[in-house]
Amino acid sequence: MTSSGTNPPPGPASSEEGGAASAAWELLLPAASAPARRRGRALQSALRDAVRSGRLPAGTRLPASRELAADLGVSRGLVTEAYEQLTAESYLRAGRGAGTWVSGAVRPAAKGARDLSPRAPGPEVDFRPGTPDLALFPRSAWTAAHRTVLDRLPHSSLGYPDPRGLPELRVALASLLTRRRGVVADPERLVVCSGVAQATTLLGFVLRERGEAAVGVEDPGSPEHASLFASTGLKTLPLPLDDEGLAVEPLLRSGVRAVVTTPAHQFPTGIAYSSGRRGELLDWARRTSGVIMEDDYDGDFRYDRAPVGALQGLDPEHVVYTGSVSKSLAPGLRLGWLIAPASMTDAIVARKRTMDLGNPSVDQAVLADFVAGGGYDRQLRRCQRAYRERRDALTEALSAHFPGTEVSGISAGLHIIARLPERFGPQDEFLRRAADAGIALRPLSDCTAGGTRDSTVRLVLGYAHLAPAVIQHGVRLLAEAARHGRVPRIPAAGA
Repeated sequence: MTSSGTNPPPGPASSEEGGAASAAWELLLPAASAPARRRGRALQSALRDAVRSGRLPAGTRLPASRELAADLGVSRGLVTEAYEQLTAESYLRAGRGAGTWVSGAVRPAAKGARDLSPRAPGPEVDFRPGTPDLALFPRSAWTAAHRTVLDRLPHSSLGYPDPRGLPELRVALASLLTRRRGVVADPERLVVCSGVAQATTLLGFVLRERGEAAVGVEDPGSPEHASLFASTGLKTLPLPLDDEGLAVEPLLRSGVRAVVTTPAHQFPTGIAYSSGRRGELLDWARRTSGVIMEDDYDGDFRYDRAPVGALQGLDPEHVVYTGSVSKSLAPGLRLGWLIAPASMTDAIVARKRTMDLGNPSVDQAVLADFVAGGGYDRQLRRCQRAYRERRDALTEALSAHFPGTEVSGISAGLHIIARLPERFGPQDEFLRRAADAGIALRPLSDCTAGGTRDSTVRLVLGYAHLAPAVIQHGVRLLAEAARHGRVPRIPAAGA
């Protein structure tokens, strides 16, 4: 009987030991050839992997330590130590006079790693919105900033950071946002976040703690808001838009005291809130002690005039301002910010502390250096030139291949709304043909709570991540598919 109180599996010991000895020798021989200093760890790792993978299944009796050591040409002490270590970890079990066995405690781990990123390889041309051109990321300037930061960063900065963010980054961002977006930015009320997604959940948790049950969201609007607020226990109430922005009367009737807006460039319709509507929303917030979350996701990218300043600058005590570098640098950096009203700052910071203890210090320090040294302003100018050219390429291609298409929204951002002539409907058939031709699209109906009532093709077309030649190629393929069904895939120049 073993030390666990169970009897070893029955069967001829000599047969099992011979089979196990042969299997173990083959599996462990490479480890036995490792350099002397690493041989013990290599032997343990090889034996552990053999059990995990099932090559040594549960119930297998291993050779005696003396025999296995002789087979492998190593010292008996190395084998004994490996057996003892893996027995302590429950990979093996042993009993006095009963030998060493593979235990039944191990379950094989899942093999491989899936890519769950939103843009897994697949479509030939992907017009779905939301992604900047990652090839524009300033690798050389970022590398230089990284090297500079590591040379001067004190050891103390590598400890747990202030959950609000490094002071130098908060100061740099406050200056940037005040200058470029007209924000009232007190570094003491600025919280560095893992993008607007985390800013949204931070606000959601605090609103829930204050007794709120629901948050109003724009309809049409970003589909992500509902799932982010749901993770905090809040429901979302879709509220309609008109030509000036979020409609105020439905907001008043809803009874909510918190609402999410994208006033500089509404997603997805592309309108900018009118001056009058901005004032009406602030009046609502003041009368109801409400909170407006301003998602300034692409406020820096306006192509026909200077960007309209942030709503938060008019009333920083009723507007929570959020933004990130996801559209200007790269979403993979997971760096954004939230500027809270004074009455909410402490609660938001406390929630941030319990959520992740703060963002990585080195990444924050690099961004602070990049912003303070002017690199971020140069990057914005570079992106603005490229994205304006690509927007023009998309509208020109639509005009050429889909005459009569209506493009709505201001000249800004990273996407347009395109309403195709009725002859290209119904939408479901159009989307099916596009998918068959390798064109990925996002219909406007994906961003609305109730879908659309007619079959007109309305698309949210992203262009920032596509070179002009790829845009033209994609629209041509789309036109061919719309007229004739599936068409041969011919790579675009520069694709």
